[in-house]
Amino acid sequence: MNEDRKTFTDEEALNFHRKPTPGKIAVIPTKPMATQRDLSLAYSPGVAVPVLAIADDPDSAYEFTSKGNLVAVISNGTAILGLGNLGALASKPVMEGKAVLFKRFADVDAIDVECATTDPDEFITVVKNIGLTFGGINLEDIKSPECFVIETELQGLLDIPVFHDDQHGTAIISAAGLINACEITGKRMDEVKVVLSGAGAAGLSSIGLMKAMGVKQENTVILDRDGVVYRGRANVDQWKAAHATDTPHRTLAEAMVGADVFIGLSAKGVLTKEMVATMAPNPIIFAMANPDPEITPEEVREVRDDAIVATGRSDYPNQVNNVLGFPYIFRGALDVRARQVNHEMKIACAEALARLAREDVPDEVAAAYQGRRLKFGPDYIIPSPFDPRLIWYVPPFVAEAAMKTGVARKPIDDMDDYRDHLRRRLDPSAGLLQSISAAVTSAPNKRVVFAEGEETSVIRAAYAFKQQNLGTPILVGREELVKRNAAEAGLDFDEMGIEIINSRLSHRNAEYVDTLYRRLARDGYLKRDVQRLINLDRNSFAASMVKAGHADAMVTGVTRSFDQALNDVLRVMDPVGRVMGMSVVLARGRTLFIADTSISEVPVAEDLVEIAMQAARTVQKLGRTPRVAFMSYSTFGNPAGERGQRVHDAVRLMDQRADIDFEYEGEMPPDVALNPDLWANYPFQRLSRPANVLVMPAIHSASISTKLVQAVGGATVLGPLLLGLERSVQIAPLSASVSQIITAATFAAYEEGALA
Repeated sequence: MNEDRKTFTDEEALNFHRKPTPGKIAVIPTKPMATQRDLSLAYSPGVAVPVLAIADDPDSAYEFTSKGNLVAVISNGTAILGLGNLGALASKPVMEGKAVLFKRFADVDAIDVECATTDPDEFITVVKNIGLTFGGINLEDIKSPECFVIETELQGLLDIPVFHDDQHGTAIISAAGLINACEITGKRMDEVKVVLSGAGAAGLSSIGLMKAMGVKQENTVILDRDGVVYRGRANVDQWKAAHATDTPHRTLAEAMVGADVFIGLSAKGVLTKEMVATMAPNPIIFAMANPDPEITPEEVREVRDDAIVATGRSDYPNQVNNVLGFPYIFRGALDVRARQVNHEMKIACAEALARLAREDVPDEVAAAYQGRRLKFGPDYIIPSPFDPRLIWYVPPFVAEAAMKTGVARKPIDDMDDYRDHLRRRLDPSAGLLQSISAAVTSAPNKRVVFAEGEETSVIRAAYAFKQQNLGTPILVGREELVKRNAAEAGLDFDEMGIEIINSRLSHRNAEYVDTLYRRLARDGYLKRDVQRLINLDRNSFAASMVKAGHADAMVTGVTRSFDQALNDVLRVMDPVGRVMGMSVVLARGRTLFIADTSISEVPVAEDLVEIAMQAARTVQKLGRTPRVAFMSYSTFGNPAGERGQRVHDAVRLMDQRADIDFEYEGEMPPDVALNPDLWANYPFQRLSRPANVLVMPAIHSASISTKLVQAVGGATVLGPLLLGLERSVQIAPLSASVSQIITAATFAAYEEGALA
């Protein structure tokens, strides 16, 4: 281990694994276990029914058990990380960690199995006999060459994917990097000369996959500890011999002369600066030995400024990280019930990763790298493991390859629907946003003004908004600065055709000034004040565009506080109801709409009624059935108090209205509103199902509660959405991410005026 680069002490690492519960994984039931009936269904006698069904049709195990989403992570501990043969039990922390990564990145359930044998035949027998339990087998940390025998034999014995990640994970990620490195340098896969240092499991698998993708056998040289593996060399096993070539080279230094690509999976310091200097122009160097690479990027830069360098380390650009591969390979394979993971599926994964690296990089990735902006180029040829798109981008390619090659038992008919399903697996906001986005893309093209058009995050959001066919973005800003910031972000605005308007130079200024002056003249504004607003205040200009019908909707807020941005807009636009904010909370499969979260500080009973009506109407327009609960510390008047009385009065006012076509109830705390098990104590209550619209008694309770569930409960919170203006305006959070800005713009475009 590299002690100098560790950011934690040994004791911290031990405590992480020790406290508060030993280990990193646990078993959590997926069905209720609260009543005797639950237990009777889960075990005896109810369990007998699926038992008989599976005995009659073994494939129904995928329907009645967890098999279809369960992977075994199995090792005998003979090659643990870079630590060597430390035994099966010592490998358990690593295998638990692998199981956690499966769940974190692809929502695949995984359980670790440590097999205490170094005999390949005995290991194969154990795995063969437990294989029926799982939908896939991930072999891990098994030394070479036994790993080749074990994987090959198990692939023939089991009818589920068997995948040795130490071989194929590195191969897939390095192949993806090679595709993009060749693209950047203008090299062709069928022409590059490749040198592999390290003829172990990962090395041989990597060179094998690269050959399957176009690299020619005669253009490769591989080396092990004894030097070049050439045809006719003695004491070479069958797996190395398959990659031996007729070559005069006998040392790494000789092989590196004129080489285009170096693949290193060997040891620290194997590659020298002198060797790098002899490589072909624009060399590609993948120094992937861990924890220390064959050569550091700094050393390469001392002799070559035209090289593309990748390592296995997270503290250097272009990390070859297996977590980019195995979760998504298994996700795609499991979802089509593949019988194996074949070469075509591995190639599909590599090509998908290569394509993804060329896309604009989300803010979530920048946040993981302390704000460092990544874009496709020599220092970014492989996607980041933190890219949230991996879950829905890569598995469909794997699944399609499985289907095309005939190893899929459950083909997927609708790949677009499958991608949507994958988005929802890890992103609770995806379902709601997909329905909104679908409505936006199917409606006439809406023109959305992005008021703060010079900000890089806004530029990137507008570009993505256009790219996803969500509408036509219009950026307010100085054209030269907008295009310069776009170019620095790697975006081609000319190709995309995005309109940029300089508020100072717009030919519509006079019209906007006259309109706004008539509105503000009696509020103490001189005409020159209004002229200054239109020229210099982009919110005033953008809002005037929307009010005049020259655009359909508006997004702002990135550079100003919510209150300031709202006041800017209200100078130009009128309310058409109650102006309020509504946040959307998504957690544990439940969607809650919280109002008012941004405007009314301490609403009285009449205000609460208006808030409830506005929120319910909006939820209906979002395609949901509202069930409104008025929140309080009091449960139907108990205990009584002044603050609870306002909520009590609001419900009485609702009872007097004849225009209500939705369920409502209150005053009540959240547990009563959301948990039907408590309703037996209140037989008079009127909700048929748990509430989904929560009307808060004051802005402080709304803000505190939404931020609390987000921080502690792991909920996703969207908004607040701005409601109640004459035209559609959304205010994104201050310093919002690109994703947040796109969400705000999508809501703004959603059936323009539907949220007003």
